[in-house]
Amino acid sequence: MGKSKLFEGWSFKRKLHEPFNGSSVSKDTTDNACMSMYNQTATRKATLHAPTLCGILAYMDLELGGGKGAIGTQGNMVVAEYPSNTGRTQVAVFNQTTGKFTAGNFTGPADAPTPYALKADKDSGAALIFALMPKALEDDEFAEQYGKLLEHKKAGFTDLNAAATHAFVLCDNLYRRIENADSLGQSGIKTTIPATGNVQGFTPLNLNKGTYGPTSTLFGDFQILKPGTPAGAPAAVIAHGDFAGKYPLSKRAFTPAEQAMIPALEPWFVIPPEAQRVCLHAKMTTGSAQPMRNYMLRGPSGTGKTESARAVAAGLGLPYTHLTCGADFERFDLLGQILPDLDGTPALPGAAELPTFDDIRMDPPTAFEKLTGEYREEVTEEQVYAGLLEVMTARALEQAGNGSTQQRFRYVDTPLVQALRNGWCIEIQEPSVIANPGVLVGLNDLLDRCQSAVLPTGEVVKRHPDCVIVVTTNYDYAGCKDINQSVISRMDLVIDVDHLDVDTMAERACGVTGCADVSVVRRMAETVEAVKTRCREAMIRDGSCGMRELIAWVQSFMVCGDELEAARYTVLSSVSADPENREEIYNTCLAPLYAA
Repeated sequence: MGKSKLFEGWSFKRKLHEPFNGSSVSKDTTDNACMSMYNQTATRKATLHAPTLCGILAYMDLELGGGKGAIGTQGNMVVAEYPSNTGRTQVAVFNQTTGKFTAGNFTGPADAPTPYALKADKDSGAALIFALMPKALEDDEFAEQYGKLLEHKKAGFTDLNAAATHAFVLCDNLYRRIENADSLGQSGIKTTIPATGNVQGFTPLNLNKGTYGPTSTLFGDFQILKPGTPAGAPAAVIAHGDFAGKYPLSKRAFTPAEQAMIPALEPWFVIPPEAQRVCLHAKMTTGSAQPMRNYMLRGPSGTGKTESARAVAAGLGLPYTHLTCGADFERFDLLGQILPDLDGTPALPGAAELPTFDDIRMDPPTAFEKLTGEYREEVTEEQVYAGLLEVMTARALEQAGNGSTQQRFRYVDTPLVQALRNGWCIEIQEPSVIANPGVLVGLNDLLDRCQSAVLPTGEVVKRHPDCVIVVTTNYDYAGCKDINQSVISRMDLVIDVDHLDVDTMAERACGVTGCADVSVVRRMAETVEAVKTRCREAMIRDGSCGMRELIAWVQSFMVCGDELEAARYTVLSSVSADPENREEIYNTCLAPLYAA
């Protein structure tokens, strides 16, 4: 059947809406009176399409004042709540510029949405047709035939054959304008639906933020979406002067070195609402039995989690430091290491025979044998590490007693321990990549009420009451693992950071790069979003496309002056290492917009 997912073969087999489901009305006709002006095929035929009729008749019900659901506009988008015969409300948003849909199934206003799938055994597509109605009615033929069918509906469909003629033209008109959109110019209706049929869905976050909300209501009363929210409206802009240093946790003074570590926010930087939320919770719970000091920012790459963590430090007026985790991280990488003093003197006698940290990690029993001469199959890494510290400490004390000038060992604090001691804001980046899931669990005492940790030296370091820990983690990078639930349960707030909207991406990219051509940068931001969506649909997962790639693209464009050339070495090269995947993205997302 059709090229569009709206008109696949199974959709024509669905039962027609009353009163067209009787035996007196045929689904197909070759009557010229039933053809749309856009039907120019050699074998002219028109077909009644059940989902299209459902969408048209639901729109008529609203116009006549007796139907459920609602439809309105939000900028260049049509926003619709369609009353499905399943009893659920299907919300559909149609972007008239890009042809893309966002849709979901709702059982009630307060319920989370379930996915909308355009498939034979799932959703019919009637909600999407319903959302297309304002665009469809811009065509003179469609508007004329709609008016005539509406009169038949008002009369109770007393002349069903005459009504069916108008229904045929309406179905044929919409079918041809969608299928042949590329060749019909302004009359065509461009629609873009993933090949899988899985329409992009709503998230609780973008619903709560008011990303979707009709600014103008055509018919009906909205129940799911909140009317009156501007298209893509960002949260109220937080002035830097009302934020930086306005949430102090105490009145202590900092050294000049610490003062230099307190982040200064760039003038272009838009303070994320997540940062203000964290600062407010930290400030307002200070002095309580359990102040809120542990936070997690979780979300896809390129959504500004690290910038949010830095903003938290700025708002609290605390020195900022960070610790980036790796796959081979162990507990001593978080809490510090014993390292030799590299002063050019010979190494500690016998140091060559001691096992290394890699030895301990890879083969604890053999490392223990190298350390003690005894092989124990059941020995753990922690036990071997403790034994190594004892031996190194004993040898260091022996050197000191002998007045030796040979090399000594010293303990080195990690950024985490420095933050604990001094009451700084520490960002722990990407803990989800740590291969050993027990590493972070070892910090539970530190995150919990006892607020202390045992260092490799045996020292018990107590957490400063002002120390704020912000964990930032992705879930879309290769190698990311689930964080242990015992760690998540010790986070006072877990905030899911959503994808940045196009306007915010463009604003940040202009601020970072200094590019003054806002319209060009915004088109680049829209393209990055399209590439990201295409990668998700095509299951391309070995690369990245987000805010960082957009900034690099804009910078490269400012150098070479060619958007497509700049995209090749920034966006396209980052999408995938597979040449076929890059060709797919080039042909679908870049070439149609930027190729000469």
